[in-house]
Amino acid sequence: MATYECNNCNMAVNASCAKCDQALVDDILKLDDGTEVQISRCPECEGKIKSPSCCGVEMVCNN
Repeated sequence: MATYECNNCNMAVNASCAKCDQALVDDILKLDDGTEVQISRCPECEGKIKSPSCCGVEMVCNN
């Protein structure tokens, strides 16, 4: 399971998919313009969300 941590306040979160109860995994989504976005992806149903933010900045996955 991917654990996301805030470098400012040390808040941490784990996430799972509400559809199939699988732990989300850290991944990178490449956009058409070449930009890379950190996402959380469900390995079962392939749903994706943008990774969480805290204190106004993106949280970092250390897994």
